Amino acid sequence: MTQTQATQTTQVERTTQARQAPPQRVLVTGATGTVGRRVVAELLARGHAVRALTRDAAKAGLPAEVEVVQGDLTDPDTLIPALKDVTGLHLITFGGPYFAPLETGPRILDLAREAGVCRVTVLHGGGPTLLEDAVRATADIDWTILMPVEFMANALEWAPGIVASDEVREPFVTRLSAMVHESDIGAVAAVALTEPGHAGQEYVITGPDLLTVQDKVRTIAQARGRRITLTELTEDQAVAQWRASGHPEEVVAFLLEAYGNTPEVGRTVVDTVEKVTGRPARTFTQWATEHAEAFTTQPA
Repeated sequence: MTQTQATQTTQVERTTQARQAPPQRVLVTGATGTVGRRVVAELLARGHAVRALTRDAAKAGLPAEVEVVQGDLTDPDTLIPALKDVTGLHLITFGGPYFAPLETGPRILDLAREAGVCRVTVLHGGGPTLLEDAVRATADIDWTILMPVEFMANALEWAPGIVASDEVREPFVTRLSAMVHESDIGAVAAVALTEPGHAGQEYVITGPDLLTVQDKVRTIAQARGRRITLTELTEDQAVAQWRASGHPEEVVAFLLEAYGNTPEVGRTVVDTVEKVTGRPARTFTQWATEHAEAFTTQPA
């Protein structure tokens, strides 16, 4: 059997196992966010029941088959009814209207344990957090930490400039990124929440390619069928642009470091998506094709 045939066989086996696995009910927090919506979609696609936690159920905008419940991670007791009959729990590390780091991790984990939750995934917040520490210290619930690199969805920040003037204005245009499709983050989460074998794992999640800003702009131009001009900014120009966009100083400092000195983990391709889900990671070409309209049409 060739390596290609073996990979195809593994993919078929994984798909069959996923379809044969008994349906489970999973509570997804942060369900209206970029990744949360993809976790919801992947769980539904695999035949599982999804309960979505949000601070404002009326504005969730989730599929009709999702059970939307109101609650707030900064007030853990609001999760008690949401955790009933749940086997899996997807967590984020920030909460409240201002996305402050959660200090309620131990209480959330106690409630999950009392409710009989078997598996927990946590979307890594970019640094140490009390919630993530609490999860790692849990010995009686299978936990998995999801550590994605740059989201492909970040390219949507360029959409207004592209639509208005066919231009992208960025610094450090040769920087490398192993950026990941947000649906692949959701897929890894869905598997870890519903299948055995992922306990105690910290999964770095990347796309299949290393891309420069030039590569990304060229790919978006091809997807929309119209040329885009890439203008490279100096650091001072970039800082001025970010401040003008309303970014606070700590975000400006983070962007300068992340873009000007991208850590090795952010520019190293790993095969987590294929190992966990049984299929290759989605490419930026796929992402750009899916979102081409965002780069051609003024928002309503």
